[in-house]
Amino acid sequence: MHSVSGHTKPFAVLGHPIGHSLSPVMHNASFEALGLDAIYLAFDVHPDRLMPVLSAMRDMGFQGVNLTVPLKEVACSELPSLDASARLLGAVNTVVFADDGLVGHNTDGFGFLKAMEESFGPSIAGESVFVLGTGGAGRAVALVCAQHGADRIALSDVDESRAERVATEIRAAYPAVTLHVASPDDQIDACRTANVVVQSTPVGMKEADASLLGPDAFCTGQKVFDLIYMYPETAFLRTAREAGADTANGLGMLLHQGARAFTLWTGKEPSITGMRSALEKAVYGK
Repeated sequence: MHSVSGHTKPFAVLGHPIGHSLSPVMHNASFEALGLDAIYLAFDVHPDRLMPVLSAMRDMGFQGVNLTVPLKEVACSELPSLDASARLLGAVNTVVFADDGLVGHNTDGFGFLKAMEESFGPSIAGESVFVLGTGGAGRAVALVCAQHGADRIALSDVDESRAERVATEIRAAYPAVTLHVASPDDQIDACRTANVVVQSTPVGMKEADASLLGPDAFCTGQKVFDLIYMYPETAFLRTAREAGADTANGLGMLLHQGARAFTLWTGKEPSITGMRSALEKAVYGK
């Protein structure tokens, strides 16, 4: 990394905790590749202190900030100005220090769609989608799929009431989409009859985790995406691939949500190659 001076422009990610974040890895790689005099840091900030910290960072000359758990929802409820992306998803992962104040954005949906396009093709429109896990990430994926023209969305979660709430939310905003909430007993059929399958539960974050679904849930030609990126292939993806599906993990989503934030802050296209290489080295050691 280049030397830091009084002219270096600072950026950061805030979370609580923050040690897991890979945002500094990819953003600093892009700054270096583009020859920008900038640095990206990480800070542990308690949710109760978020707004005073953001205000102080603005005064200190920070150029942009990312937010991770558990600060995304806090920012969404407290920031005075929200982009349409943040309003749709109910969470903020990117803060832009605009001339007239702080503006919250959410680049997760963009990152998901870009990663899907990169791996499988250009559009989610007209697809039948099965989302397994409807917490924060799964909810965001389902909403973005509905927004971009998915024909049918099936949702499933160990907490069936949570899946029902997401389905109700989508029905209200996108009444043309056919919604189905699959019980745990119906997951295999809901998965097998979908063109696109998204695994958005935490199962798979441990290397020893078994696949939530067996090979009878998948078929040739399906597009199966696992939001987990810690390993090149989770057990879920391996099971799907062996059944004939096309598969991709979540590293592309991580990359492209970060790339979108970079452009919002700087007005420049980032070094996708540099960011991807840095992430692969950090996560997979290559």
